[in-house]
Amino acid sequence: MLTSIHHVALATADLDAAARAYSLLFNRAPDGAFAAHGTRQVWFSTSNIRFALIAPDGAGGQGDAARARLAEAGEGLWSICYCVDDLDKAANLFERRGLAPAAEQALAVEANGGAANVRARHLPVAATHGIEMILAAAPPPVRVQGAADAASGLDHLVIRTADPERTVALYGGRLGLDMRLDRSNPAWGARLLFFRCGDLVVEIAHELKGGVSQKPDWFGGISWRVPDMEATRARLAGAGRSVSEARRGRRPGSHVCTLRDGTANVPTILLSVES
Repeated sequence: MLTSIHHVALATADLDAAARAYSLLFNRAPDGAFAAHGTRQVWFSTSNIRFALIAPDGAGGQGDAARARLAEAGEGLWSICYCVDDLDKAANLFERRGLAPAAEQALAVEANGGAANVRARHLPVAATHGIEMILAAAPPPVRVQGAADAASGLDHLVIRTADPERTVALYGGRLGLDMRLDRSNPAWGARLLFFRCGDLVVEIAHELKGGVSQKPDWFGGISWRVPDMEATRARLAGAGRSVSEARRGRRPGSHVCTLRDGTANVPTILLSVES
């Protein structure tokens, strides 16, 4: 039912600074910018998702929501928008699965440098344990071939949870994502659950020492694929960004590094995999 992730949105109070930071990470200009529903937005395309930077600006429902998000949690990852083949059928199915989608509304997305509205329905955050989720009647994003020395696409999106069994029921049962991994490792201090969506992973992480509670879930960070790790590190460091040394990742044949700044408060890993 959920065919892919259409976009991940970031809430920011300083859209211009965030746009400069992500233009550097992607090593190219944004696809477009527009004002809609009380917001200003800047959009980037990648090889598998779109990335939207959203700031409140004037009156409008989405602007009010962005202001509330910034007041509550500050700048950072805000929402996931999933593509569905048939919005009405998806909403009916999720209603029967206990998710109760909100009424249909127009969602502004970037198209040809400006704004276009697509049909969308929000899932209530009480049912999604605090993570803002949207269902959209939108085609999968067009794949964009990025530069070798830049973030090219999303590898995995991290969501942290205080109750891993609750997330199994939500992501595997109600949302119907393909569960690929459930592994606890005391050396990591975590239980990790991987759910496949298209060609990327929604990773749910639970801190073992934290125990189980009903605390809402929250975004834990993002991992971007980079074709050439050393070239990417050199370019970002040369532009004044703080980038860690590359190290071996948990995935066989992978290397990762941490981008420590210039992410608009998003914990960010860069990942490359040997071909």
